[in-house]
Amino acid sequence: MKFLVDVGVSKKVEKWLDENGYDAKAVRDVNSRAKDSEILHLAVQEGRMVITMDKDFGELVYNSGLKHSGVLILRLEDADGEQKLEVVKKILGNYADKIRNRFCVFQDAMHIADDLAKTISTSPPEKTKGLSENSIWIIY
Repeated sequence: MKFLVDVGVSKKVEKWLDENGYDAKAVRDVNSRAKDSEILHLAVQEGRMVITMDKDFGELVYNSGLKHSGVLILRLEDADGEQKLEVVKKILGNYADKIRNRFCVFQDAMHIADDLAKTISTSPPEKTKGLSENSIWIIY
């Protein structure tokens, strides 16, 4: 899989992806001031899934209708680089085949070390409207 890692994710995630055979490019190395729409455009051109912490990508994909080649939003409030890395490892280890070219949201993973039930669903939580069948919610 090919990834475009947004600035707020973590250098640890970028490094791990590179070291583990993924084709990863960091937004910080391309243009750290790129607008979200420019990031999506670059990702589509290169066939990369965007990994981001920025919920605005949902707005761009669903309300503005911008094309994408996959978006993974990490909903990790106050997580450090190591926690983000552990989440990415779990997602790719468990769901890599399911997230390709899809809009994905990983939510509420602050207790990742706990043995919590995990769910993968194509149905978003009740509060979220307008998401299509190409959306995946991964909830720990």
